[in-house]
Amino acid sequence: MYDRRIDGEEVLFGNASSLYMSAMTWWDHDTESIWSQPWGRAIQGELKGTELFILPTQVTTWGSWKMQHPNTLIMMNDIELMPNLRQTFQPHFLIGITVAEQAKGYRFEEAARANLINDSLGDIPILIYATADSYQAYIRVAGELELTFEMENGRIFDRETNSTWDIVRGLATDGDLRGQALQSLPSMTAFEDHWLDFYPDSTFWEGETNNE
Repeated sequence: MYDRRIDGEEVLFGNASSLYMSAMTWWDHDTESIWSQPWGRAIQGELKGTELFILPTQVTTWGSWKMQHPNTLIMMNDIELMPNLRQTFQPHFLIGITVAEQAKGYRFEEAARANLINDSLGDIPILIYATADSYQAYIRVAGELELTFEMENGRIFDRETNSTWDIVRGLATDGDLRGQALQSLPSMTAFEDHWLDFYPDSTFWEGETNNE
């Protein structure tokens, strides 16, 4: 998901109906430049090289999302077909993080088994929280304090202050850091081979210990 403003002006995009390295491309209605979806970057045309600002997103099931956000509205075409749409959650994908031209991949099934991953990419401390059907990615910093997260008997807390966190919302609910929030970290999902097409120098989390 990207912010579709360029230099403060909203831009209308459409499906270019073609693939670039097995991934979707868009075109913008103003200049008809062609854009790569994984990069959020124009790869052909007047705006070639222009990049959109990536926004935090997550992949989850409708049931999990609805539980956390019961007042959610759905934008959907052909709503009369909705009763026939039944898809199961497919966990065979990669969580991709990019920071300052560095990239790292987290295989979702491995992340879900770990639950909490305290990691870093470059100078950025990262937290990945994953369950069987959803994940969140954060910068694990509150104020100027770098945090290390642990889980015990279902309670998630940071080692540094022992504050309790609602990690789905990224919010400290009890302790010295109560009311503090973690900054969401933009991420994307992809099949591993497609991720490597766009980020061939990517490293991968290989299941090292969560407790640094």
